[in-house]
Amino acid sequence: MGGEDQAAVGPKAPRLRLDELLDELQVRMDEVRGTRDRLNGLLEAVMSVGRELDLPQVLRGIVEAAVVLVDAEYGALGVIGDDRKLAQFLPVGISDDLRARIGDLPSGHGILGELIRNPEPLRLPELSEHPASYGFPAHHPPMHSFLGVPIRVREEVFGNLYMTEKRGGADFDEEDEAVLSTLAVAAGIAIENARLFEEVRLRERWLAASSEFTSALLSGSGESQVLEGMLERARDITAADIGVFYLLGQSGELRGSLALGDRAGTHRDIVLPSSEGTLAAAAVGEEAGLIIVADVESDERITVQPEQWKGFGSAVAVTVGTKEKLSGVLALARRHGRPAFAGIEVAALPGFAGQAALALELADRRRDAEQMSLLEDHDRIARDLHDLAIQRLFATGMTLQSAQRFVEHPEASERLARAIDDLDATIKIIRSTIFGLRAREVSAVAPKLRLRAVQILDEAATALGFAPALRMQGLIDTDVPPPVADEVLAVIREALANVARHARATRAEVSIAVGEGVLTVVVGDNGIGIPEGGRRSGLRNLAERAELLGGELTVSAHGQAGRGTKLEWRVPLPATGQR
Repeated sequence: MGGEDQAAVGPKAPRLRLDELLDELQVRMDEVRGTRDRLNGLLEAVMSVGRELDLPQVLRGIVEAAVVLVDAEYGALGVIGDDRKLAQFLPVGISDDLRARIGDLPSGHGILGELIRNPEPLRLPELSEHPASYGFPAHHPPMHSFLGVPIRVREEVFGNLYMTEKRGGADFDEEDEAVLSTLAVAAGIAIENARLFEEVRLRERWLAASSEFTSALLSGSGESQVLEGMLERARDITAADIGVFYLLGQSGELRGSLALGDRAGTHRDIVLPSSEGTLAAAAVGEEAGLIIVADVESDERITVQPEQWKGFGSAVAVTVGTKEKLSGVLALARRHGRPAFAGIEVAALPGFAGQAALALELADRRRDAEQMSLLEDHDRIARDLHDLAIQRLFATGMTLQSAQRFVEHPEASERLARAIDDLDATIKIIRSTIFGLRAREVSAVAPKLRLRAVQILDEAATALGFAPALRMQGLIDTDVPPPVADEVLAVIREALANVARHARATRAEVSIAVGEGVLTVVVGDNGIGIPEGGRRSGLRNLAERAELLGGELTVSAHGQAGRGTKLEWRVPLPATGQR
């Protein structure tokens, strides 16, 4: 019996040992298969993030691949900004509704900030036990295990990968850390490629915008329209919420501004005697002509109308032109909560501003050339009028005068006299036109009265709805001293404004005449006239101007049936030696 029992046990022991060995081999094979699958997954993840060139897609792909590789429930990628805080935070595993309930995304405090301060892999079995941890905000899901590794682009720490909650309740191990670190290396290469691609694409967009801007200016489009187009393109390229272009004068004064985007109305048409205390002045004060502001709303350099920037955070401003000839300042800003302007986004902005300054300079030169051509045409027309038209009219008048004595019929003789007078008046009008054509505005000398009067009538045409006629007679530019000339212009401007507001006229005529030491300004219209009891405050002002110069103002009906108004403003002129 004993021998039989021993014989029965002997074969079973090797069989049990063999089963254990087979089970262990199966486990090892499963581990090898799992390692192989994980390596394949890592390789696929590396290849997938390397295929993308759009930076936002690259970042999203990295964190999504990382979550799968280390079997984490939650993951995130944080991009570090210039202020050593998180400029971007891309979470995975948390729904949009839950993100909205949690509130603002983290900025880099606690455990997240620990990797920013110490960019080395960090693995924790329990988050709450680390000294840097101080809990989660309301509605945040519970998290225990943690694994974080930095992402380096060359020698720069671009950001960090954060993984939490290993599935199955396990802790992250060394293999998870090795896999995530390997992915971080591949991510750094992919991010660098995407940034280079983004930089090239941005430069192409800036160059295209510069080309459009230059072509529009040189094709004769209005400067304001072209500048607004430039603002729109700059906002689009940089994804800015508002764009402002400040027009600067030679002494640093603000001559106006254009604005597009959020709250643009508060930034338009700003006119200040000095740009000090504005974002424009801050940009001009920089040696490079470019300034990036972290928070424009609270920047201490902006002391003039700071409320205009309420609600805005990151901003950038660049000068357009050189310090010797500054055209203006281009400013762009983003709302609070949006990413700050990165160096790659604004690297091409100074070149764009320089191209814009060159285009503005070329447009000025083109306008100057056109103006010179126009003045040359004026001179030619004036010569032709003087040498041809006036001489022929004068000869015709002399012929009529000589023929008048042979005409015996009284009515015919009277008609000839009127024709001779009309010719004489026509000659005076042409001479006045010649003076106007030859008047030139020299930068060092104030414009002459004739030219200034023409300009006022051009301005008044918009309000009147028609162009008023202008007659000038005598040595207006030489016999009228500058102070009196200023009064004349004020009288014409006020009189035409009254016509536009009250007269309902379809025709108006202005006459300026100098003769026998007296200056006479006449403004007539074919309107409804001045009603009884009507307001006369404007006329009273004109009368006072005349009285101060020793003259007088008379107002009478003009035209048939008492319709229309004729305003005559007369003042004596000082003798030549008294001017």
